[in-house]
Amino acid sequence: MYPHARLLCLSNYAGKLTELWSNSSRCIHQMSMKNIVKTPLICGQPTYESHPHLVMKGELVPGIQKEEFTIRRRKLMESVLSTRKDFYHVIVIPSAIRQYMSDHIPYPFRQNTDFLYFSGCQETDSALVLCGNSVDNFTSTLFVKPYDLQSELWNGPSTRAECASLIFGVDDGKPLPQLSEFIMSELKGHKNCVLWYNQKQKVQSVVDKTINNAAAENSIYLDDSLVNHCHKLRLYKSLAEQRLMRQSCKIASKAFIEAMMSTKPGSTEHELYARLDFECRMGGAEYLAYPPVVAAGNNANTLHYIDNKQKIKDGDLILVDAGCEYHGYSSDISRTWPANGWFSDAQKTLYEATLCVQKELIDMCQARPSLDTLYEAMCFKLGKALAAAHVFKKNVDPSELNMLARALCPHHVSHYLGMDVHDIGTIKKSIKTEPGFIITVEPGVYVSKNNIRVHEEFLGLGIRIEDDVLITENSIEVLSEDCPKEIVDIERIMSRQPK
Repeated sequence: MYPHARLLCLSNYAGKLTELWSNSSRCIHQMSMKNIVKTPLICGQPTYESHPHLVMKGELVPGIQKEEFTIRRRKLMESVLSTRKDFYHVIVIPSAIRQYMSDHIPYPFRQNTDFLYFSGCQETDSALVLCGNSVDNFTSTLFVKPYDLQSELWNGPSTRAECASLIFGVDDGKPLPQLSEFIMSELKGHKNCVLWYNQKQKVQSVVDKTINNAAAENSIYLDDSLVNHCHKLRLYKSLAEQRLMRQSCKIASKAFIEAMMSTKPGSTEHELYARLDFECRMGGAEYLAYPPVVAAGNNANTLHYIDNKQKIKDGDLILVDAGCEYHGYSSDISRTWPANGWFSDAQKTLYEATLCVQKELIDMCQARPSLDTLYEAMCFKLGKALAAAHVFKKNVDPSELNMLARALCPHHVSHYLGMDVHDIGTIKKSIKTEPGFIITVEPGVYVSKNNIRVHEEFLGLGIRIEDDVLITENSIEVLSEDCPKEIVDIERIMSRQPK
């Protein structure tokens, strides 16, 4: 018997019958709504309901509110509209796909950062589409992979299209196979269309084929400069992003301290690598932000040395360049320390010269210079510092110092930092920094064993000191300040002496 059937017999009065029916329906509806609210939504990533220890109420991803992603999408639409105001714009940003190291064995998944920045979605085989002709008249649609019971058996649940709007704050959600039909409809339904898509980074072949076919069939201009608009927005870190990057640096800094304390002659570079990885993960990071450089002795003169297999010898300097990724945001720190816990005189001389230059460059950041300006300053300051420390065999003509410094430090002194380690690659290093930028400051000195211009005691030494710096409204903040770099602090830590 249906629950309402008995109520029909309770009264002979039509008014009371209507009232009873209405009240009964209302109660059942309220009970149903309570059950709906309490039932966790099926989603392919952590949510407040499923992972309250990671995602706080109102957040879409750890540390960032859902509303912030809505603001980001609005700013992106505003940015592309500024190029052609009388056109209808269709923006397509694909997610990454799962990559495999061998048959059925996947690599850890890492999302396409532009897609993650504007959608907050951490799932594979998806795409974000924005359509409109004004910031007050545009729609956001998230295309997600269709439900596949077999796939979910192996890879876990994924977000249903009908839940995408509620979870991610977009206007609509659709299965990815409907992308082609949707794009065609948008292009044919509007005059003067521009299709925005990053042709240079084809992260998903299905989406790439769909977009190029749609552009060709409709004779629509395909603008592949979308990445420039995305990167300009990502350049300025919000307060939420700054908090995440601050924590990423704190985790990595603590890992460096533990690595210093565990260093001893006779151990291996691999053991230090393992210590860094372990400490970062135990500190809350998902994983290391990049393959770290753990270079003992002359290995430090190979700038991208990531073999990390050599034995550490007594008397070696160890150059470590490492960082972690914490909820999508990377740290990038370099430190150099002696294997036995004490700097030799030659090591101390070269280290102090490098550290002095680094401190001066960080101070320069107060004036908001460009990254290229920092590099030119480094070459000038480093040449003078090395000459003053009598690193060179002969007196060097001042006009040569800049050239020698460039040879001893062949890499740039700074790059942008954020969701990617070498972040937002389309942004030129010639622009002046502004509040919200996060950059690295990383002078280095690498003395090959074949260098004939320096004294013998410096041969084979490699040093880099790198910090992450946030440009603020009134000053700067060294996000990695917890990571020791003064000689006295490094030696104290390695000897395990209290402060």
